Amino acid sequence: MPTTDSATPWRAARLIAAEAASALPAEDVPLDRAVGRVLAAPVLARADLPGFDTAAMDGYAVAGAGPWQVIGRILAGGPGWTHELGPGQAVEIMTGAVVPAGTVAVLPYETADLSGTTPAGKAHIRRAGEDARAGSELAGAGRLITPAVAGLLAQGGADSVPVHRQPRVRLLVTGDEVVSRGVPATGQVRDVFGPMVSALATAAGAVVAERLVLRDDPGLLAERLTAPDADVVVVTGSSSAGAADHLHRVLEKVAARRLVDRVACRPGGPQLLAALPGGRWIAGLPGNPFAGLVAAVTVLQPLLYALTGRSVPLATRLPVRGDVVVTAPVTRLVPVRLAGDHAVVVPGSRPASLAGAAAADALAVLEDGWTDGSPADLLPLG
Repeated sequence: MPTTDSATPWRAARLIAAEAASALPAEDVPLDRAVGRVLAAPVLARADLPGFDTAAMDGYAVAGAGPWQVIGRILAGGPGWTHELGPGQAVEIMTGAVVPAGTVAVLPYETADLSGTTPAGKAHIRRAGEDARAGSELAGAGRLITPAVAGLLAQGGADSVPVHRQPRVRLLVTGDEVVSRGVPATGQVRDVFGPMVSALATAAGAVVAERLVLRDDPGLLAERLTAPDADVVVVTGSSSAGAADHLHRVLEKVAARRLVDRVACRPGGPQLLAALPGGRWIAGLPGNPFAGLVAAVTVLQPLLYALTGRSVPLATRLPVRGDVVVTAPVTRLVPVRLAGDHAVVVPGSRPASLAGAAAADALAVLEDGWTDGSPADLLPLG
């Protein structure tokens, strides 16, 4: 097992994980299921946006100079006025309705004066194609589909869109002492990684395809590591150097290539990232819950972002106040609460306890040179 001196620096480990993989191949999905996914190819407008001159307000479409005589009404969704408005004519019109030929402006109800002589202020007409022309790019490859992007693509006529496939995750929680339900008996512990890592993986755009609690058996571990139908295998509780920690030995047997093998951080040092033949990945997380959480945000989440085509979200940077000792070359990750223009360390956090992280808004990354009140990067926990 590498020593602390030979461990990968925390920022370097996170960068390795973010750059280790390329986005998975594309698949077409219905637009209403695409939010949170990343476009694998550009999406083009199938028609002009808007497709016709349309009223931007409820009011009166007027032609020429006033005063104007109202000669009809146009509702949204109808075919529009069948002939051109002449000077001095007006029609009552609803937002989104087709503006008649000859219209010079739409006078909103709130300010309309049909006895006026000339339209004043904005025309309140959205012209055909002013947002996009048919065949123009609405959103490019690599764009995260937000609710607003989904709405724009719908406006452009898209029914399905090409997005990168979601990585499939297999979660293996190891340990003879681990139970998955109920209150653990003496000598047992409850599986916390199942719900915690599943939530982290889902937030990064992955799908948890399988979740198992395994005995401390290297044969079982090797079997599930190499089983098909998973892009990423997450192993918890077997990445250290104890008698029941088999992951390193199993990785040698399955010809895995280690990219990160221990990280210079506290907690969470005994973590790893490895590549399996065939383009699959293994993330090893320590068995202490808070240490495992730190390891998950260090190597697992950046890897999943890469596979989905997303960029790792930028960290917020704020002054952090608290009584923490940072000793180079080890990076400390501590839970903090946000307090306006700064963050405050949640006291008493320990590698085996999630109480501090559960009470926190973020993890502060405290590096060499940090002192009470100095700025630090904050990684969100929500």
